[in-house]
Parts: sequence; C-alpha cells; structure tokens
Amino acid sequence: MLRTTIAGSLPKPGWLAKPAMLWAPWSLSGDALAEAKRDAVRLALRTQEAAGIDIVTDGEQSRQHFVHGFLERIEGVDFSRRVTIGIRADRYKAEVPTVVAPLRRSAPIHGDEVRFARAQTTRPLKFTIPGPMTIVDTLADAYYGDRRRLALEFARVINEEARELAALGLDVLQLDEPAFNVYMDDVAAWGIEALHRAIEGVSCRTAVHICYGYGIKANVDWKATLGDQWRQYEKTFPLLAASRLDQVSLECANSRVPLDLLGLLRGKDVLVGAVDVATDVVETPDQVAATIRRALAFVPPERLYPCTNCGMVPLAREVADGKLRALAAGAALVRRELGVA
Repeated sequence: MLRTTIAGSLPKPGWLAKPAMLWAPWSLSGDALAEAKRDAVRLALRTQEAAGIDIVTDGEQSRQHFVHGFLERIEGVDFSRRVTIGIRADRYKAEVPTVVAPLRRSAPIHGDEVRFARAQTTRPLKFTIPGPMTIVDTLADAYYGDRRRLALEFARVINEEARELAALGLDVLQLDEPAFNVYMDDVAAWGIEALHRAIEGVSCRTAVHICYGYGIKANVDWKATLGDQWRQYEKTFPLLAASRLDQVSLECANSRVPLDLLGLLRGKDVLVGAVDVATDVVETPDQVAATIRRALAFVPPERLYPCTNCGMVPLAREVADGKLRALAAGAALVRRELGVA
C-alpha cells in the first residue's frame, strides 16, 4: 500500500552528459559511452533503492531525450532532416526529425536496456516510452499528412516493442503523454484509441503519465496562464477511467489541480505526484505526506502510489536525491498512520 515510484527520468551524471540540461549531448562515444550508460543505470537503481523507492526505473539514463531516444531506431524517421517546430501547441520550439517514409521497427529498441536493468534489481521495475500523441507532437511529418493516422502507426510500432519489453520481466510499462493536457479534443477523437492499440496484448501492468511538463521555464510560464484552477484533467480523466490502462500518473504537488478531480479516476491506480520537479527546494517528508493525505480523500490507499510530478532530469543530482528520500519518507509516515508496515 502507498508504494512509491517516480515518473521516469533522473539527472544524468556529469561524466555521461551535461548536467541540468534537457537534450544534453553525450560526453563520450562508442564503447566508452555504452559502458557509461550501464554504469549510470546501476547508479540510478542504487540511488532509488537507497532512498526507499519501491517501484524503480532505469532513470532513462540511456536516452538523450524521452521521445527521440525511441525514434532513433525506427525506419521512416530521418534525423538528418531536422527542422525547428513549435511543440505542445507552440509552447516552445524544438529541433525535431522528420517522418519521410512508412514507419517500421526493424529491430528491438529498448530490449537491451530493460534486460540490463532487470538484472540489476529485485524490485518491481517500470520502464517508460513516449505515447503516440506526444511522439506525433515532437516531430515533423512529411509523409502521412494526418496526425491520427500517424499516431496509430506509431501505436502499432510501440505495441511491437511493448510486448517484447513486458516479456523480459517488466512489471509496469508507462506511456508518457504530456500532449494529453494540450490537445484534449484529440484525446477524445483518437488519443485513447492510439493508447489502446499501443498496449494491446501487453502482459505487464500499463500506465500513462499526463503531467504539465518538466520544470523548465517554458512550462512554468505556460502554467502561469492557466488560472487559479488547472482543470484540463476534467476532460481526460473520464476517458482514462473508461480505458484499458491500469494506472494514471499526474501532477499534484504545488499545483493548481483540484484534487477532487482524482475521483474521476475511480477504478484506476493513481500515481500521485507528491514531489514538485519545478523547484530546487527539497520537500520535507511532512510536506510529501500532506499531499498524499489530501489525495487519499479521493483515491483509496490501495490504489494510490506516491510519485514525482514529472521527470527529474533537469534537476541537480543532489536535489533529485533529496526529493527521492523525502518521497519515500513521506509515504512511510502516512503508511504508519494507516497502520500499514
């Protein structure tokens, strides 16, 4: 009960990539880079275990970016044809590759990473990959000409990968869909359909992460325009409650999300973001516990998983480490209050 986990990413060590930076270039290459990635995964797992996190991830240490790390191995996506586009409804600009031909996964993408991480820990293991809508929003399309069609093609590719990853001993597969808070009409029109296609026949538990984004300036500025209450979830939660996904991960710490909206997720595991990734201030266990207690008014304890708001890759390592410890300690406080060991 109240088992802790994280949204996915952790800061990369300085010897692997430039710290506190999204899309940071690798500091090494070739065999040295491969070895450094494995060392970073070991470190990420040990850090989570030492902090007391119950369901761990590889920290996304082997990926430069959570979307492009998946796309790099897919035929039909041309990284030599990079263009700058506005993503998340022009919230910020990004340099992205272009779809130029039919999509095809010619070989496993993350199988080696899951296999390695699985061998390094006995704790339940979660692995994250980008969801179809967010992928479509994070590249240029010069071939399909239709966002729904492109998303469903990516869902097919994701599904091929997801089935293999689950068979390697994965406990939770999470699809990251920050775009779900931006294109709510598309979520209803084809977003859930694409997620269902992506998880069809997947043997492990499945989750979707739909927060308000990393704690970078563009996201912080956008959130400042959303008013006193962030009610985007009001449109998506009923759709997700009726979906075939097992878990929903969202932002609650220091947010303006009305927590009564969590009641719309009845029947789902809810990964409650109890750690704010948009600040370098490390929460106290009491602050984490307070967020969990508020959420418990709307989510039964057996369904509530204390989590981070979003990925922590832009943070300093010492800050992220402190937040992990606070997350675990805060959850432990509430478990004791509930009489659960």
